[in-house]
Amino acid sequence: VDNPDVASSRLYTQPEEVYYAYEQLSSVPNAAFTCAASFGNVHGVYAPGNVDLQPVILHNSQKYISEKLGSGPLPMFFVFHGGSGSAQEDIRYAIEAGVIKMNIDTDTQWAYWDGLRAYEAEHRDYLQAQIGNPEGPEKPNKKYYDPRMALRAGEEAMAARLCKAAEDLNCVNVLNWA
Repeated sequence: VDNPDVASSRLYTQPEEVYYAYEQLSSVPNAAFTCAASFGNVHGVYAPGNVDLQPVILHNSQKYISEKLGSGPLPMFFVFHGGSGSAQEDIRYAIEAGVIKMNIDTDTQWAYWDGLRAYEAEHRDYLQAQIGNPEGPEKPNKKYYDPRMALRAGEEAMAARLCKAAEDLNCVNVLNWA
């Protein structure tokens, strides 16, 4: 997105704004909250170079709040809205700044669709009629055009994308259920 005439302070959340949110939300009894600061993240996915992700803003906000409070290094929890298409190094850097949740809906939608698309491409010759395929003119195709088969391919592709997200977010083998 091209915004050369707009000051970055108008495009990105500033540390003072994050601190204000922290102060206001902390006043709620038993407060547990996250902040969805704008650091160049956008919903959807864009061609490389069209989004200028700046997770350093989250680090700067944590430093600002810590200095104000005299607290530890990560007083604020962040949510990374619009994480689809983000580079792994940006994701990891954002996590270091206190991101505890990342939204990847566009990526999971694409993964599901891509699973459906791949299923259709692989079985195209079996999806043209109820009977008749490369194995013979009288061979049935029911097991191929059963919608549960294509939907399952979509589910498997989306599950694989979620596993990749868990790896990107350092969420593999982190729970101790002993």
